[in-house]
Amino acid sequence: MSDVVYMVRARTEAACKRELARICERMDAEVATDPTDAAGRHWVARAVPRKAEAPAEDGRGPTLSA
Repeated sequence: MSDVVYMVRARTEAACKRELARICERMDAEVATDPTDAAGRHWVARAVPRKAEAPAEDGRGPTLSA
């Protein structure tokens, strides 16, 4: 699991969903926790980066398929 987690906190469920979708789109992330108000006064949700592709054989980073 990645050490990176994006968290959204909003006053309404709708706002939380909207911002979560925005983070996922812009940060190439996926939803880890759907919006919930179980933790207190506000709605919270989390996203994590999508799984990275395997590094190139030379170890310089992910390989890109054509």
